[in-house]
Amino acid sequence: MDIFNAGRDFVRREGRLVESRLFAAVFEEADAGGVVDALRGYQNADGGFGHGLEPDKRCPDSLALDVQVAFETLLTAGARDDEMVRRAVDWLDSIATPDGAVPLCGPVIEGYPRAEHMTEWTYEPGLNPTAGLVGQLHRFGFEHPWRDKAGAWCAAELAKGFPEDAHGMHVAMEFLEHTDDVDLDKVRDWLPKLNWYRADAADPEYGVTPLHLAPTPDSFWRGLFDDSQLEAHLDRLVADQQSDGGWTLTWEPPGTSSTLAYRGIVTIAALRTLKAYGRL
Repeated sequence: MDIFNAGRDFVRREGRLVESRLFAAVFEEADAGGVVDALRGYQNADGGFGHGLEPDKRCPDSLALDVQVAFETLLTAGARDDEMVRRAVDWLDSIATPDGAVPLCGPVIEGYPRAEHMTEWTYEPGLNPTAGLVGQLHRFGFEHPWRDKAGAWCAAELAKGFPEDAHGMHVAMEFLEHTDDVDLDKVRDWLPKLNWYRADAADPEYGVTPLHLAPTPDSFWRGLFDDSQLEAHLDRLVADQQSDGGWTLTWEPPGTSSTLAYRGIVTIAALRTLKAYGRL
């Protein structure tokens, strides 16, 4: 099976419009403005994003998790729309704690289909997603009072210690790479202590892998991993492509549509990583 063409055909056949436009922008030199246009349908009047842009919940209301996905989609496409971003950050500021922290989701998701893991833990303001959102705004080079306030809160929280789960650590690392407070050895030593960190490429369970933390050879955190470890995970990524061309999931979204949507997201991510590491 031709890895790239099979993955492309899967996204074209099963992916949402937003992933189809993203694929075209990333791999086919299409105008990145098409990605912005596709994202407009997910942005609410209040400036936030919803409508299941992150497919593990089908809630139309604005949620910080959907803002995070919207920002990542823009950054991946190399797209820029300052008004779209400003409205979203203004919304984040409106729901934040006085210190700037925001929650992934809220109780509003309970009225809609959602994955089993989308429960009360997502209602608490925390480093996940606050640190990731601040890091994304730094990648945009987008200044905003909320970014500075939330960034100061993230720095204070991380001074107390690193998160205990791999998702929280992932977004903390997105924030840390835009600061002057990076200790690679300290981060490297902490990774094996994390819940849901999958260091072993042979481990079939759900988790965050070194390729999530260093998806390209020029990633800020590439130096945390040796070549043999990354090669093993790249081998696993190749092996995990399914006969339909897409990559599968290790968790259960709330329905068939959500599953296909998420498979489109992870398929594009897999192809980008394999291309970056010279595996296509």
